[in-house]
Amino acid sequence: MYLLDTHALLWFLQNDKQLGKTALEIIEHNDVCVSMASLWEIAIKNSLGKLELPLPFDEIFPKQLLINDIAILPIELMHLKMINKLDFYHRDPFDRLIIAQALNNDLTLISKDGKFADYDVNLLW
Repeated sequence: MYLLDTHALLWFLQNDKQLGKTALEIIEHNDVCVSMASLWEIAIKNSLGKLELPLPFDEIFPKQLLINDIAILPIELMHLKMINKLDFYHRDPFDRLIIAQALNNDLTLISKDGKFADYDVNLLW
């Protein structure tokens, strides 16, 4: 199973060419999920005016996740415990949680973020 980083989810939903061809193929033909942390990050950035969405947040989510068969990975205590074990290669709290979830659930992370490679996480782009 694959876990989408926040930008991968947004680029997929917006048909953005920044999403690599390999990543697009994987998303379209495999079981994928997105962290609740990514949805939280999108909602926060959208409410602060730092991220513009084509439609209001509640019109996009969860509708587009259902249409595209993207599951939501909840945040669990085991993920938060894993954060305490992570080195501080990456300082962004949302990304650290996504890394912890990928490691804890043995998921391949779909991300262009180069800092993710510093962790022992399965990474695809």
